[in-house]
Amino acid sequence: MVANQSSLTALVTGATGFVGSHLISRLVSIGWQVHIIIRPNSKLQLLESVRDRITIHTHDGTTEDLFRIMESAKPTVVFHLASIFLAQHTPEDIAPMLQSNITFATQLVEAMVAQKIYYLINTGTSWQHYENKEYSPVCLYAATKQAFEAIIQFYIETTPLQVITLKLFDTYGQNDPRQKLFALLEKTANQKELLAMSPGEQLIELVYIDDVIDAYILALERLLSGKVQGHEKYQVSTGSPIKLKEIVEVYEQETGTNLPIQWGGRPYRPREVMVPWNQGKLLPGWKTKISIREGIRKVKGSVKPAS
Repeated sequence: MVANQSSLTALVTGATGFVGSHLISRLVSIGWQVHIIIRPNSKLQLLESVRDRITIHTHDGTTEDLFRIMESAKPTVVFHLASIFLAQHTPEDIAPMLQSNITFATQLVEAMVAQKIYYLINTGTSWQHYENKEYSPVCLYAATKQAFEAIIQFYIETTPLQVITLKLFDTYGQNDPRQKLFALLEKTANQKELLAMSPGEQLIELVYIDDVIDAYILALERLLSGKVQGHEKYQVSTGSPIKLKEIVEVYEQETGTNLPIQWGGRPYRPREVMVPWNQGKLLPGWKTKISIREGIRKVKGSVKPAS
């Protein structure tokens, strides 16, 4: 890592989420000064252990306020994780999604370059590459991620901005408050109610949170080393996707449960990803360390089931 880390400052968006909160904890643990940007209604439960060691900025939504925050924080690097994620949207979701994923993101970069801050680690999604295409969005959320990458290109060409985008797949880990697969399986195990699922033949990339954060830290080191020119993009994946049915089987084996699942009880989603994107590059020097079995053992007992 880089020397004199205590003199280096990170500004993080999306810090109150599952991935963001883990990134904050890691940055604090390796000696970085950390500032975060939150919305007025953001909940800070996932940051309780480090709350007294970070600086919190509440953003009012305006570009001017982001300029103020950027000038106050004077970060060495900005980590952009904030977004509104929806696998399927309604008409009411469009405005807030565009505001979060495009407008706020653009305001952020505008404020960065105004303060001559040129290191950005951005967060994308494998869902920008439906059916392994160079660009084909699975959903509107993925389209907004691609739109921001197009906007980044303008700043790349007109300023010294250097960017690494990490494209994430499904993430999981201990104490995950999101109502995702393992929370659903835990609820099913506890309540013994029949769970209708898709036929379960889709391949899924599940990356344990510690491995994900390793990628962010390695991207940070790469930016600070001066190796990045322009915009580099990497997939954060195991390279070994597993069928949903097989993941459930491993979960049953590792937790000693027999889940009442009705495979094929509901159809696949529109534009279901059957084979995850596998045409991207891995960040040099990074690979996953936690297998699905080890990850499930770590999760066991920490899942917060849906109410």
